[in-house]
Amino acid sequence: MITGLPDIVRDLPGLRARVAAWRRAGESVAVVPTMGALHEGHLSLVRRAAADADRVIVTIFVNPRQFNSQADLDAYPRTEEADRLKLAGQGADIVYVPDGATVYPPGFATTVEVAGLSEGLCGAYRPGHFAGMATVVTKLFTQTTADLAYFGQKDFQQLCIVTRLAADLDLQIKVIGCPTLRETDGLAMSSRNTRLSAEARAVASSLYAELQRVAGRLAGGAAMSACLEDAKAAIVAGGYQAVEYLELRAEADLAVLDRPDVPARLLVAAWLDGVRLIDNIAIAAAA
Repeated sequence: MITGLPDIVRDLPGLRARVAAWRRAGESVAVVPTMGALHEGHLSLVRRAAADADRVIVTIFVNPRQFNSQADLDAYPRTEEADRLKLAGQGADIVYVPDGATVYPPGFATTVEVAGLSEGLCGAYRPGHFAGMATVVTKLFTQTTADLAYFGQKDFQQLCIVTRLAADLDLQIKVIGCPTLRETDGLAMSSRNTRLSAEARAVASSLYAELQRVAGRLAGGAAMSACLEDAKAAIVAGGYQAVEYLELRAEADLAVLDRPDVPARLLVAAWLDGVRLIDNIAIAAAA
């Protein structure tokens, strides 16, 4: 249901009253969890949600529990009014913007952790990040009581974790992963891109180019270890400061692979201009 400018709701009783009214009318509800600083990738999730459900809630909450440093938390862009304007006509009915006490009231003592999927990749370099993310997502699912939830595939490990926790906790919500949206030069859209200098932005797309090059080499039968080492060196030579990881994992469960003999994902995290960027692409199973 495409609507105009969405309402801002900040309190949980107000949110629940709106959702209860929708439920009485027999309407389905979707949620798009975000930390704000919205870009076209987020908006594509909102449009998909509006196509699938009668009502759409976009959440904006910069979650302190999933940041590994105070400096990174402080630097994260906060653009609430601009975000609301971007959502005009996209299909969002409500922008739910809770404060910290609404999400984590005094005495809050519960953490949601998903074993296995949270280990390795980003989990190895951002201790506690996925526990913080899983906890806030569980809270947002239970607060909104949505039927459907939409996440981008750029954060593929996150998508896997959220899908698993919803199943494990018997949450009555379907998690839907949507394709990564990219800039014209191939850089995956991200709120963090706004922190890149003009010079860094000019070379940022080399990350995606190297993923594509590795995929092509693997399809041609090249040895994976050599492909990955060559790609890491090329990413740094292209202007990135460091590569945290570049790995091939099974798409179904993120198991480590030494060859793409099942549907897989090639995942990368690298630092550019003091900004940590992540990306991934699908790799078809080799014949």
